[in-house]
Amino acid sequence: MKNNFFATTAGIICTGALIGLLAILLQKLGNPGNMGICVACFERDVAGGLGLHRAAIVQYLRPEIMGLVLGALAAALISGEFRPRAGSAPIVRFVLGIIAAMGALVFLGCPWRAILRLAGGDANAILGLAGLATGIFAGTLFFRNGYSLGRSSTQSVVTGAAFPFLIVCLLVLALVFPQISGQPQSGPLFYSVKGPGSQHAPFLASLGIAFLVGFAAQRSRFCTMGALRDLFLFGSTHLFSGLFAMFAAALVANLALGSFHFGFEGQPVAHTVSLWNFLGMVTAGLAFALAGGCPGRQLFMAGEGDADAGLFALGMLVGAAMAHNLGTASSGAGIGAYGVEATLIGLGVCLVIGFAHCRKA
Repeated sequence: MKNNFFATTAGIICTGALIGLLAILLQKLGNPGNMGICVACFERDVAGGLGLHRAAIVQYLRPEIMGLVLGALAAALISGEFRPRAGSAPIVRFVLGIIAAMGALVFLGCPWRAILRLAGGDANAILGLAGLATGIFAGTLFFRNGYSLGRSSTQSVVTGAAFPFLIVCLLVLALVFPQISGQPQSGPLFYSVKGPGSQHAPFLASLGIAFLVGFAAQRSRFCTMGALRDLFLFGSTHLFSGLFAMFAAALVANLALGSFHFGFEGQPVAHTVSLWNFLGMVTAGLAFALAGGCPGRQLFMAGEGDADAGLFALGMLVGAAMAHNLGTASSGAGIGAYGVEATLIGLGVCLVIGFAHCRKA
């Protein structure tokens, strides 16, 4: 991180502001409202595009996911920070990824989308952010009692490159089998013809913008979970300043474009069931904390060679598919048929994982 502008307070603020502005630009170019960048939602769409779930309105190989990983990979290679590593409770991280995705889809968004929803005037996001903070705070209580999933060890370049290679394969698939206008399937891939999955910015624009975000975020260590964790544990506002800058930039952009609409009702891809907006993100926030990073940060770490982070990301992909196949994901009409059960079971599993890995337990 020596001589790295992005690692300074000014750098993290610039990174946050950049993410906020580019997210609104993606919305202007065609992404769903208040969903310029949402890792949980976009991994759900990727799962649908691969046919892993049957919800026809959320199927599309989102190039933003590919761009975030490849941008982080490029930054890590250029800075000499590509370090293949793995072996820190991989199956636990995979399970935490599943729980994180299912909790986030009860709320309908990852931490980044919660910020973007609030910046667009969606008051339901207040409950989601409160839940996120509560879940992460619970995670810090485990940290204070010696929580650890153990240390990862150095691995081969092949291991570190495995997840980026999968991402490149997805990119090739998307380029070889582009959507045929009005058709729900092109070769092996599925495409939404209505609903959020059908709303997207041009492919190359999404890929390029996400690449820039991934590059800057990897260099700055931008992380929503880390920002709140450091604030709660150490009183440090370094990462939190980037989080606030993201919100402020997105808010200003929405106000300038006339896309700020405050209220609980009628918000894009959102529901008004306050308790489960809160509890869904409590579960997701605790899973993020126990895994060591928010969904975006996990993608960036996977891009720099962390195979454990790649497993968490794959867990989120599977969890997103399960959320729709098992009826736990929410929609604009409210929470899914089994959203309550999924949230509470996921929270219980997180608590078991937390207590089981505390050295002082």
